[in-house]
Amino acid sequence: MKKILSFALLYLLSINAYSTDILRMSTTTSTENSGLLSALNPLFEKVYDVRLDIIAVGTGKALRLGENGDVDVVFVHAPAAELKFVKNGYGIDRKAVMHNDFVLVGPKANPAQINASQPTTEALKRIAETQSAFISRGDDSGTHKKEKSLWQQTGIEPGGSWYSAVGQGMGAVLTIANEKQAYTLTDRGTYIALKDKIDLVIVNEGDAALFNPYHIMAVNPAMHAHARYDLSKKYIEFVTGNEGQALIGAYKKKGEQLFYPDAQK
Repeated sequence: MKKILSFALLYLLSINAYSTDILRMSTTTSTENSGLLSALNPLFEKVYDVRLDIIAVGTGKALRLGENGDVDVVFVHAPAAELKFVKNGYGIDRKAVMHNDFVLVGPKANPAQINASQPTTEALKRIAETQSAFISRGDDSGTHKKEKSLWQQTGIEPGGSWYSAVGQGMGAVLTIANEKQAYTLTDRGTYIALKDKIDLVIVNEGDAALFNPYHIMAVNPAMHAHARYDLSKKYIEFVTGNEGQALIGAYKKKGEQLFYPDAQK
């Protein structure tokens, strides 16, 4: 009888495990590398009995996953690309969630002699003029899109032995830049989360062009009928509601705030 009860209990537990809803989300490496999702998602999963399957990639790929119907919700940071995604009918219910900013980091020796408060385009010009090593994400992420936009404003097409596009996420790029003692553009949140593991320092910040907003969107069920729009709406309401926004605002690393809530503005 005990064996029968044990098998019955295992069977019921297995049914419960498989009955848990799954919400698939594509997002940026910055939300993952910073540790934010580990602080944000468990409450949602517990309250709604949902398992979040996270695919952390560059924003370009995250949006393509949404276009293909491979995910249910998209959480990224490239406004122009997001608006195109919505305009083309792939995304709906786009909401502001939070922001931080980009910073230019580099070796303490600062071979390009960059000034912390000068326009970032001028800092990039100094890097190109001195041919100081620069590591680019090169992955069509939101950070890469911002970097390309800044280079375009300088009128310089970066290239040559000093410029390396590595096609990696933000955490990996910071590690590579640290190993090569090179400059790179990063979101502040990932830098704060990893700065104890690297020797790079912030060499340029505060430019209005470095503002970095994050938005969330549901994949349009009219385009992909299998998309879990019901769960996507619940998650969007959660991250833009009081509880989600409070968790985002309270999330810190080493005493520093990584993201600033935007949904209540």
